[in-house]
Amino acid sequence: MLYLLAGHTLALDDALCNGCERCLEVCPHAVFAMVDRKAVVAARERCMECGACRMNCARGAIAVESGVGCAAAVLNEMRGKGATCGCDASCSS
Repeated sequence: MLYLLAGHTLALDDALCNGCERCLEVCPHAVFAMVDRKAVVAARERCMECGACRMNCARGAIAVESGVGCAAAVLNEMRGKGATCGCDASCSS
């Protein structure tokens, strides 16, 4: 599944990454890959900004604003609060 804002808040500081691969384990959409024993953002368009990577990065190498983007819109729609993610498009796919 591709998301409209393509993980626009996702940032990875490779200087802080220790190559533990935890982000690869917890990311539900395989956004990350390993290159030269460091994590890289390999598929930003799959990022739904859920925050699992940030919450599980012991080194604080990952920043992402969970609660924004298409994942928030899908969850809000399920809760009956309307699908708004700030991208001016429908988030249902």
